[in-house]
Amino acid sequence: MQENSFSGLERIGRASARKPVVVIGAWLLILLLTVAGNRTFGGIYQDSVDISGTQASQGLALLSQNYKAVSGYSGLVVIHVSKGVLPNYSSAIKASYANMARLPDVLSVTYPLSPGSTTISKDQKTAYFDIQFSKMPLALGIKYLANLDKATSPMVATGLQVEYGGGLDQLTRPVPSGLSSEAIGFLVALVVLLISFGSVAGTALPLVTAVMSIGIGLSILGIVAAVITFGTASPTLAVMIGLGVGIDYAVFLTTRFRQQIINGVDPVSAAGLTAKSSGKAVLVAAASVSVALLGLYASGITFIGQLGVAAIFCVVVAALGAITLVPAGLGLLGKGIDRLKIRRPVAESSGESDGWNKYAQTVRRHPWTFLIGGLLLMAILAIPLFSIDIGHVADGADPISFTDKRAYDLISNGFGKGANGTFQVVVDLAGSKVPAETLGPTVYKDLSATNDVAEVTQPTLTPNKRLMIATVVPSTGPQNKETARLFDTLVNTTMPTAVSGTGARAYVTGGTAVQMQFDQILASRLPIIIIVVVLTAFLIIMASFRSLVIAIKAAILNMVSIGAAYGVIVAVFQWGWGRGLIGVSENVPIESYVPMMMFAIVFGLSMDYEIFLLSRMKEIWDETRDSGHAVAAGLASTARVITAAALIMVSVFAAFVTSNQVVIKMLAIGLAASILIDATIVRLLLVPSAMSILGSASWYMPRWLDKVIPHIDTEASAVRAEAREASHNQDPPVPSASS
Repeated sequence: MQENSFSGLERIGRASARKPVVVIGAWLLILLLTVAGNRTFGGIYQDSVDISGTQASQGLALLSQNYKAVSGYSGLVVIHVSKGVLPNYSSAIKASYANMARLPDVLSVTYPLSPGSTTISKDQKTAYFDIQFSKMPLALGIKYLANLDKATSPMVATGLQVEYGGGLDQLTRPVPSGLSSEAIGFLVALVVLLISFGSVAGTALPLVTAVMSIGIGLSILGIVAAVITFGTASPTLAVMIGLGVGIDYAVFLTTRFRQQIINGVDPVSAAGLTAKSSGKAVLVAAASVSVALLGLYASGITFIGQLGVAAIFCVVVAALGAITLVPAGLGLLGKGIDRLKIRRPVAESSGESDGWNKYAQTVRRHPWTFLIGGLLLMAILAIPLFSIDIGHVADGADPISFTDKRAYDLISNGFGKGANGTFQVVVDLAGSKVPAETLGPTVYKDLSATNDVAEVTQPTLTPNKRLMIATVVPSTGPQNKETARLFDTLVNTTMPTAVSGTGARAYVTGGTAVQMQFDQILASRLPIIIIVVVLTAFLIIMASFRSLVIAIKAAILNMVSIGAAYGVIVAVFQWGWGRGLIGVSENVPIESYVPMMMFAIVFGLSMDYEIFLLSRMKEIWDETRDSGHAVAAGLASTARVITAAALIMVSVFAAFVTSNQVVIKMLAIGLAASILIDATIVRLLLVPSAMSILGSASWYMPRWLDKVIPHIDTEASAVRAEAREASHNQDPPVPSASS
């Protein structure tokens, strides 16, 4: 990719700075239109996972074709009495049952007081109604909850405890808007920027432009959600990533602009040169993030790929804002970028007495010490990774203030933990050579004899006599490894043995089974995601910096970095180190798609710092051909900005631990840890020490490969052009604020 392909960026930057009111006004208009469009036409977010072809989905399909009453979307209404027994309240329970059965979109409701019912506990103090809906509860709308409350009011009036669980958590725990987490992240970013940047004006610009970009990106996502189904975590994920990169991109440009002003360049020219240089790095970084997120489609599961696409909306808008809205703001501030200083403003360049320069020289003198020390730190952080348990986070991990958590606990206490994660065994009798009356007892006997099975219902025939159905209650909860092993045993051993030679076919299905097959698919495809994302990052780095060695080094160090971040989330969520501080009530497995999402996001985001640091090193290497000096000077000139940008992104991500969703908390901790590790141990220890050891070999590129790989110019050549242009500027340079 040649230099002239980016020649328009400087013109865009200059034009935006020359007419800031017009550009800012246009962005405000777009913001108003997209927000209005989202409110008018926006869709809903719901988790719709397609795992067609698996035996769990085939079992559900058979139920849907032959017995619709039990093939819908399940929700539980759990009731409990502390004094007496539930049959004493039969009138109220019967009235509520009738009310629920008449609700819209209800296919069927179980009645817990029926003779022989399995949905009432042995002590008759706890019971539940299993409601089958024709559509996903979230699609019913939040107003549906008022109808449900009215239906259950006879039981509430008599003093019964009524809680909603299962799929009804989609109504009782609506998808958070992210506003509280966003506000916390915004405030923390404000403090970090004030301390690191040093001026109110320079602090306000990145925050304001990032928020505008996020508002537009999130609104566009909402409008598209009316056509494409995005997961419930999509808007929060989009805000989390978009806010982080939006502030970072603006900080990179604002810092470069300020240095141009210090060097005596007029504001309009400075904005143009900034867009030409740092704007290039931003576009390449945004493209890298987007490509990495698109790599999630390599999982083969549309649901996962669309989570990545959801985040891309905000990343792309943030990048467009960086090359138009930010230069407009810079043009408006002009030489007043340091207005209302609270401390000496941060500058990119550093003198020999600067602390970062001294640190860089120390790394240059003792590279092996820093390399070994950094690798030891990473190894320690990665230790928990070797005990990672990938699975699904159940309702039991929610705070006790949530009704789904209380429902979960009531069922666990009344029926055993396995009652929260039952399996449905479906036997297709088409082609069976054995009568159902004979096959049923065999199935029941084999299921009952299986290890880790707490209870089995007698197999029953569907009304059309085509299927035989039984419910298996595990002895352990849905998050336990034993339950996952039981599922594998039922699928691979118990049921094939039970129907062997009969001509019948057996399936293990239900919500728990579908989730476990989903987890297994993701775990098996994680290596594919890793290969795709690592290869993408490898090619981008090699094309940007014309070095095979640096590309290999970046791929290896990023792998080490993500391994350490995985170790952190295992320690917090699986081992329980500090989980109580973030509102997680029990140890949980690592949600199946979190490692995949983290890998793609972190690899993409790490490119920001990689490109920013290596661009400076490449610039100095091209000028001096002194590798040691290039590494030390590049580190000294960028360390302060990288550290500030990383602190902002870490703060934004960490703020999302206030989310009411455990998976979002997990992503927040994982991404915050990843960025912190990447911007400190990797960028400030491992990269400079490794490159100091490699010396000039760091920039090795085979000639044949150099001809094949396209060129991506990030920033270095533009920086040299800026220097030449600035040297001819008519205004004399002013002293640097760092001098």
